[in-house]
Amino acid sequence: MGESLDALDEVAFRAHVRGWIEANCPPELRHPQRRLHWRDNKPWYLKLSAQGWLAPAWPVEHGGMGLDAAKQLILIEELERHGAPRISDMGVLMLGPLLIKHGSEAQKAHFLPRILSGEDIWAQGYSEPNAGSDLAALRLEAIDQGEHWVLNGQKTWITFANDANWIFVLARTDKGVKKQEGISFLLLPMDSPGISVRPILNLDLHDEFCEVFFDAVRVPKDRLVGEVNKGWTYAKALLGFERIAIGSPRLSANGLAALKRLAEAMGRAEDPAFLDQYARFRLELADLKALYERYSAALKRGETLGAEVSILKIVATELFQRITDAQLEMAGEHAGLLHPMPGPALHPAGQFLLARPSTIFGGSSEILRNVLSRALLELPA
Repeated sequence: MGESLDALDEVAFRAHVRGWIEANCPPELRHPQRRLHWRDNKPWYLKLSAQGWLAPAWPVEHGGMGLDAAKQLILIEELERHGAPRISDMGVLMLGPLLIKHGSEAQKAHFLPRILSGEDIWAQGYSEPNAGSDLAALRLEAIDQGEHWVLNGQKTWITFANDANWIFVLARTDKGVKKQEGISFLLLPMDSPGISVRPILNLDLHDEFCEVFFDAVRVPKDRLVGEVNKGWTYAKALLGFERIAIGSPRLSANGLAALKRLAEAMGRAEDPAFLDQYARFRLELADLKALYERYSAALKRGETLGAEVSILKIVATELFQRITDAQLEMAGEHAGLLHPMPGPALHPAGQFLLARPSTIFGGSSEILRNVLSRALLELPA
């Protein structure tokens, strides 16, 4: 299916995608006011899976669509046009590409089909209380005990860990070397004895994030991805995938569409000041789409994404924040309501709150600018 779609020209591809989404995306799930739990987005996940459209960037031989960057962008645009919900995608967007590149044949054969079928829903175990943007300072310890690693420590801000049945983690396997060199990448089921999960409510009173605790958790040796103490290398690759995902134009496109609907609902759609602001946002969104297409194309060619991919994450999240700032200003006294305004999918406060942490998770904008200044501009630390 993916191979035949990639052969279509872009006009025919868009028409085909649009027709299928219109017919198959559940109406009750469209334009959600917050990110949905697995129990809610599961019907849409399984429809995409049955169609073979769950993993547009994966190679066809691994069950993906093998789409080029331009068609991936068209798919994103059409999903956004119809208000399709975001799926539980840590396995699809992050772990899958990492296993395809660095996993063993046995790991690929076992885990990739289970991601596509929805049998395994993954969480990302990276951040810790004192290791967020400085991720290499992580302290979750994995002690070698022959046939197993034994894990002790904590992860935090783990997105939907309360939905996942598997988690991939970075753990410290060697304390006697430079901090980046003593980290390994491990896979483990969430029902392992010794794992406990505690949800964290966000500003919108939504349990999107969790703390995860590890108390003498045993992990078989075959759950190590790649080599021992090479996890930082794999983590950097996965962060590249994550910044591609976070840098998707989807959030900003959704926010801009909501801003236009809000202007129409409040009788300001023809206001010259609004039209000027809206035009500027559209131009910025076009720039973001071009940047996203560039990095997506590089990823598909098998190129390693360096520090420069951080530009995409900065541009995408800061544009989304500016758009939601504009929503909040336009909504005025209505913006403070933590429930939808009258009309389709208008929720200025919800959009604003959704945008606040976007410049923090996945690497804060401040840290990423420092990384770019050193790696690309060769400025002193």
